[in-house]
Amino acid sequence: MLTVLSLRRNILRVLLSFVLFFTVAFPSPALAAVSWPDTVSVSAEGAVLMDADSGCVIYGKNLHQRYYPASITKILTALIVIEHCDLDDTLTFSYDAVHNVEPGSTSAGYDTGDQITVRQALYAMLLKSANEVANALAEHCAGSIEAFARMMNEKAASLGCTDSSFANPSGLNHPDHYTTPYDFALIAQAAFANPTFVEFDSTTYYELPPNSTNPEPFMVYCGHKMLKKNSGHYYPGIIGGKTGYTLLAGNTLVTCAERDGLKLISVIMNGHQTHYDDTKALLDFGFSNFKNEAIRTDSAASLLNPEENLNLSGTQQPLLTLDTTRSVTLPKKAALSDIRAELSYDLQKEEPSNTVALVRFFLGDRLVGTSRLSADSSVEVRPEGSRPVHIGLLRRIRALGKQLQNGALGLHFSPFFLVPAILLIAAGIVWILIRRLRIKQKKETLRLSRQLQQSLRNERILHSDPWSEQNDGISSDHSLSGSALRTPRDPSTRRRSRRRGS
Repeated sequence: MLTVLSLRRNILRVLLSFVLFFTVAFPSPALAAVSWPDTVSVSAEGAVLMDADSGCVIYGKNLHQRYYPASITKILTALIVIEHCDLDDTLTFSYDAVHNVEPGSTSAGYDTGDQITVRQALYAMLLKSANEVANALAEHCAGSIEAFARMMNEKAASLGCTDSSFANPSGLNHPDHYTTPYDFALIAQAAFANPTFVEFDSTTYYELPPNSTNPEPFMVYCGHKMLKKNSGHYYPGIIGGKTGYTLLAGNTLVTCAERDGLKLISVIMNGHQTHYDDTKALLDFGFSNFKNEAIRTDSAASLLNPEENLNLSGTQQPLLTLDTTRSVTLPKKAALSDIRAELSYDLQKEEPSNTVALVRFFLGDRLVGTSRLSADSSVEVRPEGSRPVHIGLLRRIRALGKQLQNGALGLHFSPFFLVPAILLIAAGIVWILIRRLRIKQKKETLRLSRQLQQSLRNERILHSDPWSEQNDGISSDHSLSGSALRTPRDPSTRRRSRRRGS
């Protein structure tokens, strides 16, 4: 017969097995947590270092403090012009474009009536930082500087900027012209993702045709010293960038560099003649301590909550795909299995219409990357307030099946979701074990009880006299018929009865 002690021992043995499993497979977060490197400092008042691919903020100082951007504004101006204008179109300099600048500000020598192509104007603006050229591009693109400023603010908002306001295309001082290190990193991220912009901005010199001030073709040169090989500030791997300066803005500097598959964006605001040193320190820090990892198939399949409510149109469950062109940024000592994932429905206007959610990846509480979860093209996100369709993500991401079958797994199963599942299984196993032991114990008790009853009955039979007056009969298991219980007659009496009847 199983005792309570043996039952407890079996349960304890199962629980200890699971404890041992989790100790080996999933170390304690307190012991396994990877710290975020922070061994860098800058002299500028505002700064940010961002992974251009993942959008992860590696370092920030006064990230959301507003500053005057000065001429780094021209990065946003160039991006909008590239997106909306034909580069071979001809623009004409108006009187306002030429004269609506601060006296003594940077110019390429253009005067009212001068004409150049949009392509030539972009080189003059980005390399020479010519303010009258920025005005002419704005007027050509939007009709007026005011209309172009509205386009700038709309573009910034679409990129996620929440603390920025732009009043002109050049970056000259204006009370309503400001941004933050983080916001402008988002703008720079979009710009350096545009191949046409990179083509312009990575150029170190360009020849422009004659104009009113320059009767002969003339050269314009890049102002970013880290891009020039003959400069003491040259930095290998620089893709491009933009300088800026006004008395109110101080030194501002945007830089993009790439090394070993990691592309970084540095933004310096209100620097104090140390903007190049600050930028070098940030880039060295980023390349030395961080890595970029591609998001693969099981990013969603192993990390996402399997039951999510997605607001989708249509009655059929859609085919969901994860954008695997995105990446996450991690300290070099961190592993992909250290991150977790969450769904976010805060979609920007520029997201495709079939985007149903963003998958946000975290290392601890730090956002390290974002990917896009999309439905097939026949599905659109429902209007706000509509009834959601229930979708099990793990079961629905069928488009990723081939990669799963081929073993292209980028992220291990996250303990944040796997541990509760296995604990639940363990609890189920323990419950089944307890139930089986109890059933077996009941059967054993019942068997022993029946044996005891049978023994008692047999003992009563052996010690009882079936002919005694006190015994009206034998036990029901050995009962006799009524005739068997009568006292037999004397044979002589029986013969007398026969004679009388004869």
